[in-house]
Amino acid sequence: MADIQGTYDDLFTAVPNALAATLDAGDAGGSVAVFVDGEPVVDVWGGFADADRTVPWERDTIVNVWSVTKTMTALCALVLADRGELDPDAPVSRYWPEFAAAGKEKVLVRHLLSHTAGLPDWDGPVEELYDWPAATARLAARAARWEPGSAAGYHSLTQGFLVGEVVRRITGRSVGEFLAEEVTGPLGADFHIGLAAEHDHRVAPSIPPTGQAEDYAASAPAGPSGSEAGNGVRVRDGNSLAWRRAQIPAASGFGNARSVALVQSLPACGGEVNGVRLLSRAGCDRAGEEQFAGDDRVLGMPMRWGLGYGLFGTTYGWGGWGGSLVMIEPDSRMAVAYVTQQMREPAEDTRGLEIVAAAYEGLQGLR
Repeated sequence: MADIQGTYDDLFTAVPNALAATLDAGDAGGSVAVFVDGEPVVDVWGGFADADRTVPWERDTIVNVWSVTKTMTALCALVLADRGELDPDAPVSRYWPEFAAAGKEKVLVRHLLSHTAGLPDWDGPVEELYDWPAATARLAARAARWEPGSAAGYHSLTQGFLVGEVVRRITGRSVGEFLAEEVTGPLGADFHIGLAAEHDHRVAPSIPPTGQAEDYAASAPAGPSGSEAGNGVRVRDGNSLAWRRAQIPAASGFGNARSVALVQSLPACGGEVNGVRLLSRAGCDRAGEEQFAGDDRVLGMPMRWGLGYGLFGTTYGWGGWGGSLVMIEPDSRMAVAYVTQQMREPAEDTRGLEIVAAAYEGLQGLR
């Protein structure tokens, strides 16, 4: 069995075993954290940070978690809503007047958070993702693909710019700045949107699935005719310095499992972790309020969307391209995070779910 580093409660032995199983199956590296009541009951890591398997995965190794970043951006919006500075039922144009162009006056903030705004496709070049004014201006000028709120289609890259620009208009700060100053800073969480050069040496670059090269690109399983929801983003783009430095709040967050689970323990624990309260309980409950239930036009599968999170029974959370995942269980005050740089083909990837199931085994022992 692969060598696993870190600490864990004996009740949760199945979790490090599940991580070891991914490494034994050929993965390069990864980390897992389980927090209950805001405290770590599992904080483990293993394997290697590079494709050549010469650099050990360390306690402070970080990775691009891709769309798990969306849960961080959503949390920023929920904090602002809880403070009364952002109304989820307000038109986006109240905060961002230019957004009303092309008939989008009826798009509400909650439509952005729940993937129902009708703007799922990124139709610009990848390079424009690194240019915030250009990216947001492009989205402001576009018409919605459907009546806002009437359908859902996963906004894989666009959601971060849409929500992020609303955050910027309200606060005068980028999502990355707001997250650092108002969320991760107070909590002491090692998570970044817009990665500074000083952290580059800790990054484990994404590794494409077996048999694929760095031109391996994100793609949606299904999509409307002409949809570009796959966006054409390649592994090599995500591994570039331009991607790290940019703020792409739907996909360019860097962290480890510990930092993801710590931050997302906020909604799991009613808004307070280790004596730091950033949300009211009512503010946390907003995340799990169903905004849409039905077939997602981009993902091609039934989905329930809350405010910024996918809803799954009594839990909510989201996963990222390549396998990283966070799951929040408010009833048990538990947050589970798994991050890895080792991609697998989406249809064949059950690693995150297996780790969540292992965490539930431990939870049974606590009850």
